Amino acid sequence: MVMRFSFFAISLLAASMASAKPEPIPLTIGETVTLEALGVERAVNIILPPDYAAEPEKRWPVIYLLDGAMKQDLMMGAGLMRWGALWGRSKDAIIVGIETKDRQRELLPPTGDTAERKRWPSAGESAAFRQWLTDTVKPMIEARYRHDGTALLVGESAAGHFVVETWAEAPALFTGYAAISPSLQWDSEALSRRALGDAKRPPLYLSLADERGATESGMMRLLGVLPTEQPYCFSDRRKQLRHATSLHGLLPEALQYLLPTEADWLEEFGMVLRCDRRGGAL
Repeated sequence: MVMRFSFFAISLLAASMASAKPEPIPLTIGETVTLEALGVERAVNIILPPDYAAEPEKRWPVIYLLDGAMKQDLMMGAGLMRWGALWGRSKDAIIVGIETKDRQRELLPPTGDTAERKRWPSAGESAAFRQWLTDTVKPMIEARYRHDGTALLVGESAAGHFVVETWAEAPALFTGYAAISPSLQWDSEALSRRALGDAKRPPLYLSLADERGATESGMMRLLGVLPTEQPYCFSDRRKQLRHATSLHGLLPEALQYLLPTEADWLEEFGMVLRCDRRGGAL
């Protein structure tokens, strides 16, 4: 009788365990720090490589992604970067997503265009935002995380204009720049009219989707004034991409250019670095 009861109890326990649902545990993908810039609190989000903790002696490149909030481009940017690293298309890296609150205010310089001033009255404080990156964000990241000295600035649209402006005005702040569909129409294409001189700056990735108008003419003018020895890659995708799809389509290529690997199988899988115009050597 006792043995029968024990068998019944064990069977009941086994059935109970089989029907129990496993308890979920948190999936942690990164860290976040809240900082203030231009009088507004914002998140700086850090996503570390999967092997960061397992390889305590290794150091990593850092990608500073503008518009990098959770509700902005952070997850897409981190996913595309990881996908590229998985295939060996580009090196794995630390992603630093920088949240923007008022993009025209933070990412664009002042404009003399009346229509732009009327539409975006708060625009024009990109210099102050860049100073915040210089004085606060980069020193914090470099002090807390194991970096290898490579620091890339990546942005699209208005953030792309900020990338080109930073490359032109403070080139030593980062070691590489990627401006995807930059808003070079801003302020009557003023950025493309700026004298750059012959000094060699860090590598610059540029792309153009089906922008047309002043955005396109601004890009063509900029390409025309780049110094001969300047390392750059220009990807002309006017026939394939729209402004809204350019970041999704071209970030992997930008990272392939700026964080190259020695993989010899990429062309076989269609991961070709396409530079319709290219200058200098990396």
